[in-house]
Amino acid sequence: MVTSKTSIRALLLISAICSTVTVSQNKDLNLPDLGDRVSGVVSGEQERIIGRGFLEQVYAQAPIINDPVIQEYSELLIYRLSETSQVKDRQFSIVLIDDSSLNAFAAPGGVIGINGGLFLNANNEAQFSSVLGHELAHLSQRHFARNILRGQDTSLASSLIMISSLALAVISNNPTAFSIGPAALAQQRLRYSRIFEREADRYGFNNLVAAGYDPASMGEMFENMGKIRRLSGDNPPEFLLTHPVSSSRVSDAFNAADQLEISDGKKDSLNFQLIKGLLQARYMSKSPQGSIRYFQKLYEEEPSNKNHYSYIIALKLNGDFSEAIKEIEKLLTKFPKNIILTIGKAEILLDAKQYKLAIQQIDKVLVISPGNYPASFIKAKILSASSKGIAAESILRDLLISRNRDPNLWLQLSEIQRAAKNIAGYHLSRGEYYTLLGDAENALNQFQFALKIAGNSFQISETIMTKIQSSQERLKEQRGL
Repeated sequence: MVTSKTSIRALLLISAICSTVTVSQNKDLNLPDLGDRVSGVVSGEQERIIGRGFLEQVYAQAPIINDPVIQEYSELLIYRLSETSQVKDRQFSIVLIDDSSLNAFAAPGGVIGINGGLFLNANNEAQFSSVLGHELAHLSQRHFARNILRGQDTSLASSLIMISSLALAVISNNPTAFSIGPAALAQQRLRYSRIFEREADRYGFNNLVAAGYDPASMGEMFENMGKIRRLSGDNPPEFLLTHPVSSSRVSDAFNAADQLEISDGKKDSLNFQLIKGLLQARYMSKSPQGSIRYFQKLYEEEPSNKNHYSYIIALKLNGDFSEAIKEIEKLLTKFPKNIILTIGKAEILLDAKQYKLAIQQIDKVLVISPGNYPASFIKAKILSASSKGIAAESILRDLLISRNRDPNLWLQLSEIQRAAKNIAGYHLSRGEYYTLLGDAENALNQFQFALKIAGNSFQISETIMTKIQSSQERLKEQRGL
């Protein structure tokens, strides 16, 4: 449930963003094209500011899947789909929500959210991609800005409160969270009209086909969603309230597929099935021993790669590392070049404290793909566990060059620095982590601790002072001072 404390914090955050927007409006030289009424109401830069505020709330309040393998898979798929979409600005922020219910969302500024449950409820990668294509269409057609344009109140401040309410509803999977904003901001204004939903279906379908996926996949995913809606009774997932599945929507999707000369397309990938298997083990686990028996039986009854990997993850989670290694080697014999499986084995060896073998395993990926994000992340964890904190920190700092808005990286870096007794570095990294969560008060405290420890280093102290001043300004904005 959404607490009053959460609501107050959200509105304080929105107030701070509004101040930022005012400055942005004065400095924004990217004027809209003449006659572009949408950009006249909300510019692309303003959408990015809204998106950052939305993302801060999600990071601060929602349980996040901090798994670099799932993160990279999702990012690569979305970027690949975006190449055949109508999206012009392809600077995405992709956040994975640790929730087994069906949900996905797109927010202004290229924010795309995916619940773990979306993997579970899609039978294959094509069906999964059909949902992502739909969300990309909401971005490309600027439905959020067009929603504002259609309303009587087109002030950006009201729009920011609206997106705050939407963020809280998404985070809590609680549709009643929409009601926290002023009464004038009615719930329906946070939901796209049937026209916009159909438009997103049409552009999403074209994107799906252009990306080479089976055209029937969108209709199949709609059928899956319809079944979920019928089984959920009075408590359907939020996604099915904002994206209602009617019989006409299903038939329209299948009719569009039938009208194409293309008879088939890509259906699935091994990587999707492995990710689905990993999350299946995460969300469907029973008691420790019960989980192993459950997934072993599931794999025996349906010997798919997905169920095999679920069984392996269940073994790993329950500490049966030798059996987990034996089983994953069977999959690696079938798919020796698969990166997810190679990294998966390294993670099992890490948990088994076989650090030398884990390094050898993870280096198989890094030799072929230098700088690979999940492999580098896991190598840093292995090095830290091996008491090689400086080397581990160096790897994460290299990753942060291109991923400096990833709170999980800053959090992991802070843990590695604490283990290596780099206390000033620990507080600095924690400060960066809290900054990305929009928590200016905790960020300020961490930066102040770092300043006390920094000593006489002028360069480091100057850097910390800049961060302290920024946090102080943000905190004043949040408190309305």
